[in-house]
Amino acid sequence: MDLQTWIESFTGYAGLYSFDIMEDGSFGEILLMAVNARNKDILHLRPDAPEFHPGTPYREYWMDLNFERFVYICGSEFKALYSYVFAHEFWLKGFYIPVTAQWDTESCPPPPAGAKRVYCLYIASYSKDVETEFMPHRSSDVSNAVMDIGIRLHESRDFYKSMTSVARQIREFCGAERCSLYTVDKGRHECSLINERGLQNEFMETLAADMGRTPYETAEAWERILDGSDCLLLEDLTVIEERDPAWHRSLITNGIRNMILYSIRSNRELVGYIWVANYTLDRINKIKETLELSTFILGAVIENHQLLSRLEIKSTMDELTQVGNRNAMNDFMNAYTEGKSELPETMGVVFADLNGLKRVNDRYGHEAGDKLLTRAAALIKIAFGDDNIFRAGGDEFVIFCPGITEAQMNERVMQLKGLAINTSDVSFACGSIHCRGDYDINAAVREADERMYEDKKEYYRYHPDKDRRK
Repeated sequence: MDLQTWIESFTGYAGLYSFDIMEDGSFGEILLMAVNARNKDILHLRPDAPEFHPGTPYREYWMDLNFERFVYICGSEFKALYSYVFAHEFWLKGFYIPVTAQWDTESCPPPPAGAKRVYCLYIASYSKDVETEFMPHRSSDVSNAVMDIGIRLHESRDFYKSMTSVARQIREFCGAERCSLYTVDKGRHECSLINERGLQNEFMETLAADMGRTPYETAEAWERILDGSDCLLLEDLTVIEERDPAWHRSLITNGIRNMILYSIRSNRELVGYIWVANYTLDRINKIKETLELSTFILGAVIENHQLLSRLEIKSTMDELTQVGNRNAMNDFMNAYTEGKSELPETMGVVFADLNGLKRVNDRYGHEAGDKLLTRAAALIKIAFGDDNIFRAGGDEFVIFCPGITEAQMNERVMQLKGLAINTSDVSFACGSIHCRGDYDINAAVREADERMYEDKKEYYRYHPDKDRRK
């Protein structure tokens, strides 16, 4: 039977690969010797892929370091292997089978003198959704490590405390010097870095800035580096040097010799990464199996945490203006009145009411009114910075300024009014009070509210056409 007839006899996506084992034990590049008709269509998904002929280098079509490692192990150790991985947006079930038969192909040059040519048959199928029954059985130490990770994830209700414990467990299992868990919230373009010392976002920001990136841009760069695969298990940093020189420089500066980058997904959506550095190389297969299973558990926990965080933000954040809502304001004040937080020595309270909102709603519609509210909130943020800003009602904002002097508070109020004067449509009525020593925060808000109404009366005295009360 000729080679092409033989390869067509397999019903999956089949390909025959070869490489040469040199006299010094090193491996030559992987060559694609034959593909069946189904697999040939896959080869040409890349628009720049060459026409297939026996002996074409595999990397002319794809580059997946994990696949290459399996081919090398299969051919050199004459060992059948099985993998079930997420790669190129699909779950791939693959069988690697060593082949002893030899074929002569005119277009493929013979192996170098003293080298031995070996063959690996790869048969694959794929699906969009994970099929857990196809995940291979694991050794007891791998199963125990995964179970331990699952237990640690649920030992504490504190998400970051649990992730800290898991980072330590993964580092120890991998025999590594470092391990970090890098969460990615694609909806909010936010990331967090957790290692054995807990949440390390400042360190994450510094590392990203050294590469000229934001933390989220770093996560995007890692996704490009993975190039459709679920992980990179690197014995050195050569691939990183080729694919991302800026990251390579950062790794070298921080003493990294080898590394693992494993994507964490939930429902095929990226939610984070496992990053391991300077790990024990002879454990690489067990490490891959452990991290492969652990990502399923981690993915569910991270996604659940992100969902709860969004719900918490939604319950305390005014969606339109992106400042705290009435619930958040009540929580802020109750923390002081119930003794959960100690009152600062000084507190400025400012009540700012947006003038003319009802008129805009009535004349131009609520969409125009929403835009006016959004612009008003933006001006308040400019004037008061990171202070506690809340939308207390439809057109009312309350700002708390802890630890501020009265002069500073008055300056910010004047700045807010000055910003509004320089716009064509925003106008505020403001009332403020400065508290010191033993004060009642609820009474302070009421007093600021009353002073705001005095300011509003003054505004309508000069702008009677905008008085919604008439």
